Amino acid sequence: MKKLTTAELDAMVAEATVDAYDEYEQLTALHAVIDDHLALPFDATVLGATVTVTAVQLRPGSGIVALCKRGRHRQAIGILDLPLPEPTPQGWAWVEAYRHWVP
Repeated sequence: MKKLTTAELDAMVAEATVDAYDEYEQLTALHAVIDDHLALPFDATVLGATVTVTAVQLRPGSGIVALCKRGRHRQAIGILDLPLPEPTPQGWAWVEAYRHWVP
């Protein structure tokens, strides 16, 4: 994935949050675009183990989380704490826009 410029990230955040009036609405809007654009499922490596990211959710107090599974185990991990998956899934740029937006 090519590294996005600050201007590109600013434009993506502005596009996602155009109708949002406060920080919570902006967070909700960013979750919506990530949910709409991020190709799921995809595999990622967390602490040396391969997990499958099956969904993204907005959780109070946690922000946007990736729902990960490995075998019968399930775990929500902050999407910004998820290492960059290889190959990078389609739509990952929206996660980078969210990272850019987070204060």
